[in-house]
Amino acid sequence: MLKVLILFLLLLAGVILGPLLAGHQGYVLIQTDNWNIETSVTGLAIILILALVVILAVEWLLRRILRTGVRTRGWFSGRKRRRAQRHTRDALIKLAEGDHRQVEKLLSRDADHAADPLANYLLAAEAAQQRGDEIRANQHLERAAEVCADNQIPVEITRARILLARHEDHAARHCLDRLLEVAPRHPEVLRLAEQAYLNTGAWRALLDILPSMEKSQVTTEQHLQDLRQRAWLGMMNQAMAEQGSEGLKQWWKNQSRKTRQDTALQVAMVNHLIECNDPQMAQEIVLAGLKQQYDERLILLLPRINSPAPEQLEKVLRQQIRQHGATPLLNSTLGQMLMCQAEWQQAADVFLKALEQRPDTFDYAWLADCYDKTGRPEQAAKMRREGLLLTLRQNPDQ
Repeated sequence: MLKVLILFLLLLAGVILGPLLAGHQGYVLIQTDNWNIETSVTGLAIILILALVVILAVEWLLRRILRTGVRTRGWFSGRKRRRAQRHTRDALIKLAEGDHRQVEKLLSRDADHAADPLANYLLAAEAAQQRGDEIRANQHLERAAEVCADNQIPVEITRARILLARHEDHAARHCLDRLLEVAPRHPEVLRLAEQAYLNTGAWRALLDILPSMEKSQVTTEQHLQDLRQRAWLGMMNQAMAEQGSEGLKQWWKNQSRKTRQDTALQVAMVNHLIECNDPQMAQEIVLAGLKQQYDERLILLLPRINSPAPEQLEKVLRQQIRQHGATPLLNSTLGQMLMCQAEWQQAADVFLKALEQRPDTFDYAWLADCYDKTGRPEQAAKMRREGLLLTLRQNPDQ
């Protein structure tokens, strides 16, 4: 543009200076209905130059006026941004102080002009929920959804967190189910889903997200194992509550071999079957578990089973003693099994072996019962005194 202007000026200078130097300025006539304008070529050139100067001056003036308007608007918008930034900073300080009312007020004021309006609205929603204002919390959530229409994950996470805080667990679960479809490994989504599934008893859904929780490393391995056990126990309780012993057995048969070989689940299953008065199935699970591996948790269950074939359990116990030695637990358990078969003298002998290995109040009591049954009251009384003294030594404050 500047080059064209310079070229135009040089051309005008040539038109003006050429006739002057040659001594001929020329003649120009501009005629209208009422006017006749006569001038020289040089005069016309001067008029054109002056007109150009006027046009440039007007253009410069308009530019200055418009620039002033832009600067004014920029100053006002910048003032709002600075104010929003100050309010956000003050809100974070109030958050540290626990003043949720001021947090919500400061975050929502000028939130549209903040550096990140979405964060302001979401934090304001949580602050409103903290002070129990559900209406304001919902309003802030809706505004956050409008501000960030292209990414609703932060909004829905906040919504789910607020719903859980209100104990609206089923609504929170519905929200989290949708989130898991779009963000199946999001750490916060998984943590909130864990809480929602535990609260609603959605044990199968909880088991389904455990692999994702493990891959995302959102918790420890021990916590995952605890959740897995809790889910299985919850499913057992549901099966027993809905269909009793038959439903529980059918559920157990439908599980994989790996699941049925889990000792903790075997123990839980046997406890449920004992509660349902199904000793036959309980005995089968205990014997299958002991055949797979020795575990004291399974041994402890044997005396509680009202077995229709106690001699089979006694046989298994004696086999365990041969394989693992006459431990106090095995001797005590064998003694209890012999008591159930009214083999009082044999039971007394086994309890004596267990007490020689370690003192135990229960074994003293059971041995006293065996002595009563075999007509030895003095020895029975002595065993009860020994058990009482042991109890006092173990609990000196009682």
